[in-house]
Amino acid sequence: MNFVIIARQPWEEKNMGSNIRDMARALAPKHRVLFVNQPLDWAALYRSDGRLQERKQFTGQNGGKALTEVEPNLWVWSPTCVLGSFNWLPDNAIYDFFNRWNSKKLATGIRKVLADLKWDSFVLLNDNDMIQGFYLKEFLEPDSYVYYLRDNFLAVNYWKKHGERLEPALMSKVDIVASNSGYLANQASQYNPHSVYIGQGCDLELFNPNEVTATPTDLARIPQPRIGYAGALTSLRLDGALLETIARERPNWQIVLIGSPDDSFPRAQLEALDNITFLGSKPPHEIPAYLAHMDVLINPQVFNEVTIGNYPRKIDEYLAMGKPVVAVQTETMELFKEHVFLANSPQTFISCIEQALSGQHLSTASERIAFALDHTWENSLQLMIDAIHQFKTASAQ
Repeated sequence: MNFVIIARQPWEEKNMGSNIRDMARALAPKHRVLFVNQPLDWAALYRSDGRLQERKQFTGQNGGKALTEVEPNLWVWSPTCVLGSFNWLPDNAIYDFFNRWNSKKLATGIRKVLADLKWDSFVLLNDNDMIQGFYLKEFLEPDSYVYYLRDNFLAVNYWKKHGERLEPALMSKVDIVASNSGYLANQASQYNPHSVYIGQGCDLELFNPNEVTATPTDLARIPQPRIGYAGALTSLRLDGALLETIARERPNWQIVLIGSPDDSFPRAQLEALDNITFLGSKPPHEIPAYLAHMDVLINPQVFNEVTIGNYPRKIDEYLAMGKPVVAVQTETMELFKEHVFLANSPQTFISCIEQALSGQHLSTASERIAFALDHTWENSLQLMIDAIHQFKTASAQ
């Protein structure tokens, strides 16, 4: 099969995990994949947010070519067109006109690339983009259009402004909605009967506890017990108040945070506490060494519209290292209840950490590792491909 992937995350981003990049790589051994890099827009040109420079570096590494085969069967195309920035417009027919104009520009470029690749048919896989992907079914006419629903973006103001209207309409007109959590699949089924839960895949090749030896130097200076978190440090997803409560009530515990905090995260407030340490962002290949030398790993996510149906990939990464894990209880986290301590209050969260530190584990390290390693991209994508075949068969009848 040929897959054209529309992504909001740029291919060149190296310091953040990405479902859609992992999916592209996992599809490529058996299928041909065109990854459409996040198009630049007016905002990227006129703001100093680094996107333009990163794109120039990426294309420069490939001889200035917009289309390059980065891996066997996997092409990345960086659109040369610059899209307009229209999110500030009111949610009305004028906005739709300009959004359609953007989509037509993008689709015209994609069609040229498909002609160069000599692809006559393809599956369009849209990574949760209800705006740029809204009109692509009409302009590209794919064999099948799959909307990958991996997050509730409507809880974010940028997406909510137009997405409250566009996302339900888009889910209604695509052929399949594939979700990485049961909660999101149930939400999607309100708009499309062909909504499927495909689980979450993970690339856990790096997360092998047998290959980790020395403690990283900056971590070694921190005494035990170490309670660790690695991931995005943002108040949209992480509960800073919970971290502060844990630190104040258990001053002998050292809370270690790995990642780059955004402006919303209460870094200064937390750093004022002697037993909370920010170690900054680390390259992906270094993360396993940090996880291996923590005593307990945590996911203190805030409970809101974004996280209620979210599948946190970091839990599989934690478990793949064989570590005891404590997380905030959500519907999706029920999948992990045999291996992860789930807490619904700060006091319960602290109690769960105490149990883990005392050796009262829910499962053995080997059981945790085996559970995580079953969450492969191959298994997840096979469920999506099965749904595509079933849809095509039903449509042909």
